[in-house]
Amino acid sequence: MVEDRTYLISRVFSSSRLSESKWPYLYPEAEDSSASMLQNGKRALNDDDDVELRPSKSLKLIGDEQEQEEEEQSDSNNGDGDSLINDIIGRDNSLSCLIRCSRSDYGSIASLNRSFRSLVKSGDIYKLRRQNQIVEHWVYFSCQLLEWVAFNPVERRWMNLPKMPSGVTFMCADKESLAVGTDLLVLGKDDYSSHVICRYSLLTNSWSFGMRMNSPRCLFGSASLGEIAIFAGGCDSLRKISDSAEMYNSELQTWTTLPKMNKPRKMCSGVFMDGKFYVIGGIGGNDSKVLTCGEEFDLETKKWTEIPEMSPPRSREMSASAEAPPLVAVVNNELYAADHADMEVRKYDKETKKWFTLGRLPERADSVNGWGLAFRACGERLIVIGGPKSSGGGFIELNSWIPTNDRSPPLWTLLGRKHSSNFVYNCAVMGC
Repeated sequence: MVEDRTYLISRVFSSSRLSESKWPYLYPEAEDSSASMLQNGKRALNDDDDVELRPSKSLKLIGDEQEQEEEEQSDSNNGDGDSLINDIIGRDNSLSCLIRCSRSDYGSIASLNRSFRSLVKSGDIYKLRRQNQIVEHWVYFSCQLLEWVAFNPVERRWMNLPKMPSGVTFMCADKESLAVGTDLLVLGKDDYSSHVICRYSLLTNSWSFGMRMNSPRCLFGSASLGEIAIFAGGCDSLRKISDSAEMYNSELQTWTTLPKMNKPRKMCSGVFMDGKFYVIGGIGGNDSKVLTCGEEFDLETKKWTEIPEMSPPRSREMSASAEAPPLVAVVNNELYAADHADMEVRKYDKETKKWFTLGRLPERADSVNGWGLAFRACGERLIVIGGPKSSGGGFIELNSWIPTNDRSPPLWTLLGRKHSSNFVYNCAVMGC
């Protein structure tokens, strides 16, 4: 049975690698070797090749002046750059079609004319998608210090992001991540006291250093909803546990200080559920006591409300600082948790305010006290990304399950498998 399963997995990923090479706006970086060139000037792609995908020059959204002149000349040769919108089916109908296209098609769409290119490059197309409640979720994760990979769970396609800019300290420091709007934020330290934010923009396919928080921190709980995100608790540069919270707006790239929580906490988790933000679990107080309560923040009243026993129960006693923050995720406004010790999935009953067990995690959901295991909501799916317990080789696997309204146990589907010698360092889901 094991051999059969391995064979099936290898067949699946042979086809997925083929789909990578056919991605419209990406191409493999080929080696300059005459022995490996075909008659058409392209090298055949072997199954064992490590492929780095990068934006095709002709379809880059951000190009140099020469490329821009070539694009404008191409538009003039094809007639009015707006003709596909105005003359055939009209602008409104065109936009209605475009916002329903997959995000993976926008590179090709941007190459058609100036109007389409402006829609994608400016981010207006993602604003229209959000207004019409059209969201496509991709998983972003890092298993190398400065390298990030994106995965489309619907089409099962991979994409390597550009390498992060970094100093030595930031590269080696612990980092935390969150996707909000069309931004991927990676938070860490560039020295032993200064907190920095490295921001990846989907619109430009590039990294830059973002705006700092009003009160920089680490070990916080965070979650995003559309173009906003909330960061709560954590530790400041003096390692003091914080009760403060801030809201980030990805479109304005601004930070707003929120009212303080009822309790200071660090190593906590955050989720949005029923339009409200929740911070769950963590460590609080001078004695580093484990907190079992959560707190609800109402975005309309701007008030925090404490909720007893909202944190998932711990199945094994261990040092509070040794265990990862609660592994929680929300799908269809229902709260789920992964118990890394007992390898179980649990669900929170909002009426009784109790946790109950649904079933098992995937077999390869390995971790060290919860570290190295990603448990995320991805649209209507729960995603589990697990890797090897020690460095030196192996795979990470992406497993998916679509929860139902009853108490049926999870039925996991393997979406992707990738070579990796490391844990999952960071993971975020971008929905736009």
